Amino acid sequence: MDIGYDFKNRQLIDTALCHSSYANEHKDSSAECNERLEFLGDAILGLITGEYIYKKFPLWPEGKLTKLRAAVVCEAMLAKKGRELRINEMLRLGKGEEITGGRERSSIIADAVEAIIGAVYLDGGMESARKFVLDMLAPEIEEISGSFEAMDSKTMLQEIIQKDSMSPLEYDITGEKGPAHCKEFEAVVKHCGKVLGKGVGKSKKEAEQNAAAQAIKILQYTN
Repeated sequence: MDIGYDFKNRQLIDTALCHSSYANEHKDSSAECNERLEFLGDAILGLITGEYIYKKFPLWPEGKLTKLRAAVVCEAMLAKKGRELRINEMLRLGKGEEITGGRERSSIIADAVEAIIGAVYLDGGMESARKFVLDMLAPEIEEISGSFEAMDSKTMLQEIIQKDSMSPLEYDITGEKGPAHCKEFEAVVKHCGKVLGKGVGKSKKEAEQNAAAQAIKILQYTN
């Protein structure tokens, strides 16, 4: 297993990989389960991902940031990354948990990933933890955020504008072309007479959404 971090204190990674079933079966040893590290890692994971998407998407409203963070730090995503890092292969499990397929159980793998985040933090500090988390999740954030950009851009643009102005947005269909069965519409979105963005689409609604999406990108670039 190569997670991209070398521990100075090997006991921390040993604990991060120790499931409660193993610790319960080896009470006469120094084995400690990873639940406390998981608790710590969960908090650090939320902080690092929250800070990252807060800075990366400065115009996104709170609700959208929350949804993106939830999609990135969910059990399925953490288990996926854990398997990619082969963390599941290094877990210490009790005999019963091993027999019943615990090594491939998403909840156990995801918990171990969080425990490792906690262990990296204790061993190397916040910068080491941040590097570990973002090396693992930044590409996923980039991919997932693309689908979030396709959400209701008109609503998102309205929320952005309303932070500084109560004047309404205006959408105009400025053109259409093509045969009746395959039309393409052109739209603009304006605020106080100024064109903020332009878009095209197979329907008037799609053209307006694309105009709003372009406006958001322009505003994000100029802010």
